[in-house]
Amino acid sequence: MELSQKTIHEINDLLKKKEVTVTEVTQAVVNRIDAVEGSTDAYLRVQAEKALRDAKVVDEKLKARKKKSPLEGIPYGLKDNLCTQGILTTCASKMLYNFIPPYNAHVYDLLIEEGGVLLGKTNMDEFAMGSSTENSAYKITKNPWDLAKVPGGSSGGSAVAVASDTAFFTLGSDTGGSIRQPASFCGVVGMKPTYGLVSRYGLVAFASSLDQIGPFTKDVEDCALVLNAIVGHDEKDTTSLKIEKKDYTKNLKQGVKGLRIGVAQAFFGEGLQPEVRKSLEDAIAVYKAMGAEIVDVSFQYLDYALSAYYLISSAEASSNLARYDGIRYGYRAEEYDGLVDLYRKTRSQGFGEEVKRRIMLGTHALSSGYYDAYYKKAMQVRTLIKEDFEQVFGGCDVLLTPTSPTTAFGIGEKTSNPLEMYLTDIYTVPVNIAGIPGISIPCGLDNGGMPIGMQLLGPVLSEKTILKAAWAFENETNFKNLKAPLGREV
Repeated sequence: MELSQKTIHEINDLLKKKEVTVTEVTQAVVNRIDAVEGSTDAYLRVQAEKALRDAKVVDEKLKARKKKSPLEGIPYGLKDNLCTQGILTTCASKMLYNFIPPYNAHVYDLLIEEGGVLLGKTNMDEFAMGSSTENSAYKITKNPWDLAKVPGGSSGGSAVAVASDTAFFTLGSDTGGSIRQPASFCGVVGMKPTYGLVSRYGLVAFASSLDQIGPFTKDVEDCALVLNAIVGHDEKDTTSLKIEKKDYTKNLKQGVKGLRIGVAQAFFGEGLQPEVRKSLEDAIAVYKAMGAEIVDVSFQYLDYALSAYYLISSAEASSNLARYDGIRYGYRAEEYDGLVDLYRKTRSQGFGEEVKRRIMLGTHALSSGYYDAYYKKAMQVRTLIKEDFEQVFGGCDVLLTPTSPTTAFGIGEKTSNPLEMYLTDIYTVPVNIAGIPGISIPCGLDNGGMPIGMQLLGPVLSEKTILKAAWAFENETNFKNLKAPLGREV
C-alpha cells in the first residue's frame, strides 16, 4: 500500500519506528495530488513547496525527540471558509476573490500547535451554500468513485481530498449536513460535533446558530484523533462550550454489547434508494449480532425540520452576508452610479445564483409583516424538534439513520431544481437544528459501486458513544478505509 493510502494511525506507527520521514510522507501525498488533482479538482489552491518545507522542519524536530502529538507531521487540508493568515481564503466566491485574512481560524491555530502540515485549501459550494460542490465560483469538484458524479456538499473538496488520498484528513463545516452528506457520497468518515464543541472563530459565517466545524478521515480511529486536537474552549467564540477536555480515543474499542440503538421509521420512508435501505437493514443486523439492543423510536415533528432549516439558515445568511457590500474588502463593481448602485452591482456580480437565492429568501422571512409568520415560527418548530430528540434519546443511546436518501447523483442532474437539491439534506438537517453530534460512516455500495453512508446520532456531548458505535461496525465489516477506484493505476 502506498504511503498516501494509509491512515493517520498507520503513518504514526511508521514515524515512531523511524521507518519513514515526514518529508517522505508529505512527498507521497504531493505526488498523489500531482497525479489525480487534475481529475478531481478537490483543491482550490495547493501549497506543495511550503508543505515540504514544513515537513523538513518537523523532521529536524523529531531527530531530537519523539512525536509530541498524533497529528505532528501529518499532511491535511482545510475547507476554504476557514481563515488562514497570509493564505487566500475565498469561500469559493468571486466576492472574496482577493481576501487574505489577517488572522487564523482557531482550529488552524490548534493544528499548527499540533505540528500538522497544511497542504492547501479545498473547494466548496460558495459560502457553504449547496449540497453538491457545483456552486463554487471557480471549479466543480468530482467524485473519485465516478468522475461524472458530484461529491456532495458543501464540503465536497474536503471529502474528495480524503477519498482520493490527497490528504490524510481535512476539516469542513457542517450547517445542515455539509460534512456528513459528502462523507457518505465519497465513502469516508465525516463528523459533525455537538454545537459549540469546536470553536467557530475564523469560520466565515453562513448560519451562525447552525454552523459547526468537523473532520473528514479515512477511518473512525483517525476521526477520534483529529477530534482530540480541535475540541476545546475558545474565549474568542461566545458559543464555545466550557467543558473538561476528553480523550476521544479512550474506550473507543470497547464494543457495543448492551448499547441501545434506536431506529425510527421516519428516516426510512418514501424516496429512500432500495440499496440504501438494504445496507442500513444489514447494518442493523450487524449491530444486533454484536450484542447491541435495537429499539424502535418515533418522532412527532421531524417532517417540519427541512422547512424550518431553510428558513432559519437563509435568514441568518441574509444577515451574515450583508457585510459584503464592496466598501470594506472583497469584490467591488467597477462601474456604478452612487452608493446604492455600488451595493446593488457589487452584490449582483459578486454572489452566485444559489447565494442570492438564499439571501432573498432570508430577507423576505425577516421582513416586516413576515417575521412572525416565517422566521419566528421556524424557531418555534426548532424548539419542538430539539424536544423530540431529547424524548427519543430517553429511550436509546444512539440513533441509526441513513445519511442521504440516495447515493451520489450526476453532475448537473439537480442544478435546475433547487427544491430537489434541498431534499438531499432531509436526513442531516435535523441534527444541526437540535445541535447534537452525528457521524457518517460507509456501510455499503450500491449496484453501481457507489458508497452508501450510515448516520449515527446521539444526545448533546455524546461523541465518545457515537465513535465507539461507529468503530465497532467499521471493524466488524469490510468498510474501513474504502478505496475509490480513481487513479489506483495513475
